[in-house]
Amino acid sequence: MMHRVAAFLLVLLMVTSGCSSTSRLAPVTDRMPAGKKTAGKMAASDWRPKTHTVQKGDTLYALALEYGFDYKELAEWNGIGAPYVIRIGQQLRLASAQSDTVSVTPLKPLAPVAESMAASEGSALNPSAQNQSGSLLKTQPKAGKVDYSAEAESLPPAIVPKPDAVVPKTHPPGEEKPSVVEEKKSAPSAGADDEDMEWAWPAKGKVIATFNEASNLKGMDIAGKIGQPVFASAAGKVVYSGSGLRGYGKLVIIKHNKTYLSAYAHNSQILVKEGQSVAKGQRIAEMGDSDTDRVKLHFEIRRLGKPVDPVKHLPESSG
Repeated sequence: MMHRVAAFLLVLLMVTSGCSSTSRLAPVTDRMPAGKKTAGKMAASDWRPKTHTVQKGDTLYALALEYGFDYKELAEWNGIGAPYVIRIGQQLRLASAQSDTVSVTPLKPLAPVAESMAASEGSALNPSAQNQSGSLLKTQPKAGKVDYSAEAESLPPAIVPKPDAVVPKTHPPGEEKPSVVEEKKSAPSAGADDEDMEWAWPAKGKVIATFNEASNLKGMDIAGKIGQPVFASAAGKVVYSGSGLRGYGKLVIIKHNKTYLSAYAHNSQILVKEGQSVAKGQRIAEMGDSDTDRVKLHFEIRRLGKPVDPVKHLPESSG
């Protein structure tokens, strides 16, 4: 008898010590990838406010350049039509209304866990069990059985396309199939919004003024001759072409992506129109002295509207 009691106490002691050892909590470690931790900082790199209050001297064209937008987009966001007049004190949106709208779809209410478990257990034990409303509980979908027959055996097997197979699109009679050229035009260009861009010099000549934030020099000046060609420094879309910005003369602004703009000022002739897509190195204007004291090209690169040093983006030599 004493042996049995001793054995029982030994087993009880082992079980107690085992439970106490497994009740310890594992140390908590931060497994969030490094990229996730810095995502908030990267998102905050856009310095632009959501609104701007118009002050004396502001124009829609100048504000679009300052904040890095197409002036027509800015006008559309604020319901402003041609000739794009703005008033002192007017508050302008610096983003589309759709960008601030978040649609939330409410989830369907879930049945309490206890009720759903009870209902499933009741239906399993008694298929004719009823819920509180008196209706029969549906336990599972019923599939009708079809007797085997020679007719069913003669039916052709279903054709299941392979995962990698490409199913050709059919076109209604009389409708022409789109050409390969048209399909390529509709495809978006890869990496259109990347920070990493390859720039080219907009003109040949001697640099006579360089970027200087302290002196409010927002770009660089390249000396040249009247009529000398001015080239697009990178591919993009012409978002401004004219002489509506004071101090820039005849000006061309190209939007390259959501981040970068480039500006080409003091031209004698402008060779492109607003909305036109241009390629890197394409001739867009002729050098001149409009709204300045000598023949030169004033060139700016702007990131999210803020001027940056073009020399840090351009190749070492202008060629």
